Amino acid sequence: MKNLGQASRQWGQWATWECAAVARSARRALSGPGPERDTAVQALKAAAAALIAWALAGWWWKAPMAMLAPWTAIFLVQSTVYRSLKSALQQFVVVVMGTLLAAGAGVLTGDTMLAMAIALPATMLFGSYARFGTQGLNAPTAALFVLVYGTYSGFDIIHRFLETLLGAVIGIAVNALVLPPVHSRSVRHLRGRLPQESAALLHAVADGLGDGAYSRDDAQAWHDRARRLTDRVTDLRTARRWSQESYRFNPGHRLRRSAPLPPAADWDFTWDRITHHAEAITRTLAEAGQDRTVLPGPAPGILAELLGAAGDLCDLDDPLDGSDPADDDTDEARRRSRERHEALRRAYAAQDELTSLFRERGDASQDALAAVTADTIRLLADLSTIAGKGPNEADSADG
Repeated sequence: MKNLGQASRQWGQWATWECAAVARSARRALSGPGPERDTAVQALKAAAAALIAWALAGWWWKAPMAMLAPWTAIFLVQSTVYRSLKSALQQFVVVVMGTLLAAGAGVLTGDTMLAMAIALPATMLFGSYARFGTQGLNAPTAALFVLVYGTYSGFDIIHRFLETLLGAVIGIAVNALVLPPVHSRSVRHLRGRLPQESAALLHAVADGLGDGAYSRDDAQAWHDRARRLTDRVTDLRTARRWSQESYRFNPGHRLRRSAPLPPAADWDFTWDRITHHAEAITRTLAEAGQDRTVLPGPAPGILAELLGAAGDLCDLDDPLDGSDPADDDTDEARRRSRERHEALRRAYAAQDELTSLFRERGDASQDALAAVTADTIRLLADLSTIAGKGPNEADSADG
């Protein structure tokens, strides 16, 4: 009884959490744009497509297998117009093959059980072909419809094909013409977060090195954060592919509100390298641990200044603007440009000090110092792209 009471409380807690999560999702869907609203819109579109398909096939046409039209329409309101078209082709092929195999087995055997024994293994194998994706399961489903209803004359088979085709046309039309889905929000969100999280990491490392009291655990925590930054870049690539797919065959820019195009991909490659440089730097610090001889006396302070300036550069990046800093002549753009160039100048000044220290040293610290020096040189080379100036230009501007 005690275990039963504990299980009841756990189920009650789970139900409470689940209801709260559903309520939060509903509020987000009603309050503004987001994934929750996108999901709700697609669900309502699928329901509308099914109603339209039934109205045409069942109510107006009086088709003998009218259910196939709304059934097909529901599954073809996909997350992108391209996927609707691709799924329609896949589904039509597997439904045709499933229907023909079942009809052939029914005519050959004259017995439903024997026909199923022949048709179901064949359609399951046919539907498992990788090119059909999740639509492959419709092959045995179509075979079951044929054999259970026991109607596989030429007239019935043609009707099934026409009803499936009608549902496919309606599902694609509803998805493409009614608020066609465009997925560029995730790209913009991740592009906004990546510079912020990179800046936060570099500032955290700079503060820890500047205080001189960082531990091996601190360095390992920095390295873990840097590895998560590289995961952000992977997420950004996935979101970009999803966004590009959502624009294929999508008439949304002509049929509904203007959807902003996702930012260009050139920026992504630079930040991919920046995050890997940050990971390499923090890896060296994590491997150094509490062995203070790995980085000689002045090196942590110099590295702190360099990474602090690098963090400022990340903070000043504006990936959502999408414009070339040189082409933007507003006061705000000029202010940000001056701040970027000043941060770059400070970073390269610290880099010069670190390089000089590396050349002066010849002891056991050489390997770690060489690794940090090389990684910071690469980091600043890519951050110069963000700032729009190289070190020589930054020095001349300062002078």
